[in-house]
Amino acid sequence: MKNRTLIFGSIVATSMLALAACGGSSGSSSSVDTAVVDTTVVTETTIPETTIPEIVNPLTGLPNTDPSTLTRPAMVVKIDNHPSALPQLGINQADIIFEYNVEKLTRLAAVFQSEGSDPVGPIRSGRFQDINMVSSLIKPLFVWSGGNEQVTAAIKKSDLVDLSYSVANKDGGFARDRDRSAPHNLIAETTKLWTLSPEGSAPPPAQFSYRTASDAAPATAKPTAGVKVSMDGVKVQWDWDATTGEFLRLQDNTPVVDTDDVRLAVPNVIVLEVEYTNRYSPTSKTLGGGKVYVFTNGTLIEGTWERTDRLKPFLLKDSGGAVIKLTPGQTFVEVARAAKTAVVPVGTNPDDVKFL
Repeated sequence: MKNRTLIFGSIVATSMLALAACGGSSGSSSSVDTAVVDTTVVTETTIPETTIPEIVNPLTGLPNTDPSTLTRPAMVVKIDNHPSALPQLGINQADIIFEYNVEKLTRLAAVFQSEGSDPVGPIRSGRFQDINMVSSLIKPLFVWSGGNEQVTAAIKKSDLVDLSYSVANKDGGFARDRDRSAPHNLIAETTKLWTLSPEGSAPPPAQFSYRTASDAAPATAKPTAGVKVSMDGVKVQWDWDATTGEFLRLQDNTPVVDTDDVRLAVPNVIVLEVEYTNRYSPTSKTLGGGKVYVFTNGTLIEGTWERTDRLKPFLLKDSGGAVIKLTPGQTFVEVARAAKTAVVPVGTNPDDVKFL
């Protein structure tokens, strides 16, 4: 808004004329005329418009509609991706989902902050790779159902907040879904789990950069119809839907839906090419760098990822060295082996593109 301030000043000029007459016996007369000139000087001062920054959710870049969520920490829930665990609960409410290889299958690390899911799951065990992968969320709540002795010890010594089944069983809403078979039936409630946040818990920093409405697509962006990624034991496919502006997920040629039969669709898919080592189970190396494919706004941007500190987010740059910006909204990150990504060009039937 513009405010105007008026400054008034008065300039008073007084002129006095005295007429004196000297005369004869008839006497004398005198008169005084006083003239007052009042001039008003108006000065206009313009106060510049003040733009109040829009408050956005840190992990999606979307406008925040619930201020109570802004102060809560990120929560990472280990979600089972075994065929017997489908359909999953909470996959459409997570801000970010990481998918990585485990023993001949994949597992999801779903990150919640702007929204929650009651219930969420099925919840499974932790892995060594979880520690480095999500530490940039800065002491996130870590919801899992245990692991082998070495993994359990490593997680407990880390800066992840341990909310395992054995620790938060009673207060975290953990339960067994009677409609599923063990071990693919453990669920919990994010609302209850957030109440277990340690004193001093803080919201996470942004993990990605997001484009605004005024940002033009970079010159390095190319139109795409989607992508196929060969994970261990799982064939992942993302098809671009121009109508919704999202990428639709298929797993082993089957559309992925949640327990409400809502299709998993996201505006951003990131494929990180990483090296896997075998330490009791496949372990992704998410420190260092490598090739990245970023699918956003119906385009593909190829570039590199960099990360030298586990407490810092992945830095994504295009081939020109510019930071890659995502579309505000949910992001799905495929933590894939190198040379396992098959891009589907525009105008190509996805069925004609083979998995690598």
